[in-house]
Amino acid sequence: MNNITIVPNGIVPNLVPERLAASAAEAVRDIFQEAEAPNTTRSYASALRYWAGWFEGRYGQPITLPVPPAAVVQFVVDHMGRSGDTGLRWDLPPELDRALVMAGLKKKPGPLAFSSLVHRVAVLSAAHKQARQDNPCEDRAVRALLSKGRRASHKRGERPTKKTALLAADVRAMAATCDASLIGKRDRALLYFAFASGGRRRSEVATATIANLRHLPEGGFAYHLDKGKTLQSGPVAGGSPDKPILGEAAFALQDWLASAGIRDGAIFRRVWPNKLGGPLSGTTVAKIVKKRARMAGLEGDFGGHSLRSGFVTEGARRGISLPALMAMTDHRSVASVVGYFQAGSVGSNPAARMLDGEEVHQDPDRGKE
Repeated sequence: MNNITIVPNGIVPNLVPERLAASAAEAVRDIFQEAEAPNTTRSYASALRYWAGWFEGRYGQPITLPVPPAAVVQFVVDHMGRSGDTGLRWDLPPELDRALVMAGLKKKPGPLAFSSLVHRVAVLSAAHKQARQDNPCEDRAVRALLSKGRRASHKRGERPTKKTALLAADVRAMAATCDASLIGKRDRALLYFAFASGGRRRSEVATATIANLRHLPEGGFAYHLDKGKTLQSGPVAGGSPDKPILGEAAFALQDWLASAGIRDGAIFRRVWPNKLGGPLSGTTVAKIVKKRARMAGLEGDFGGHSLRSGFVTEGARRGISLPALMAMTDHRSVASVVGYFQAGSVGSNPAARMLDGEEVHQDPDRGKE
């Protein structure tokens, strides 16, 4: 396996990305069994299918573990755009690029966004760790390439795309588009639930159940979050799995549950003309967010994550401490949330107003011999 030969340009075998070698397929199954979050499972599956298709197209043989470090280096230089005399360049042969697009493994020809490249290398790394194989992604050459690539992409102005944050006023405007129909009541309750309970992910909203919801003696609800992307490694330090839903959000949720007659099962469901359907999918949750933002006349690139980033941004603008916000959102890393926090507080940071109403604090010893 260490002596692999690149297929000559122009000779690309028929790509069958689902045909993984036995060792790779076993690693995939193990990862899927451990990954509770559906989005994580789909993300891993997509990345590993791409690796299988690219490897077969590049080397003319099915992928097996361990993948040689030289192949990972080739993957990086094939997909990482870098500046040249004639503009951006990369090493993926055009014939293979087209074959990957035609196989449905790639959206469009050209280099990958750096964040996508890093994600695919990380997934291959996870597969090797799970299979207890020597990990080529930790090779010094691979790590050095990715480090330099990160700096280069930053210098070119490449930034990860983020959905537009929805602040509290935006959510209220979206809720105002919801009428008294069952769909309107469901959408209003969904928007308020997702935002008020800590900016829940769309998958967490879709899988919310009555069994995890309880009334609080002082009014409102507490939702017990037992599944989520950040909960797969255990509870978050300083956080609580019980998320409060109070005030207007609680009224909207109570109205939806009572009107729909929901006493068990999924909280948010499809609504048919004469009956309720099954649970919403994460994709449908995102579509509801986009639809209501459009109806409210809001401008931006909205999606399910807009409520999560908006919760943090709104909290920062109101001066709520970062630990308090993270206890609600269940973010594990300060680095993953501080970008939203800083964006939200940029206009109210007191450190930027030290010249306004300046107080002079003189050193009592200043001027003395």
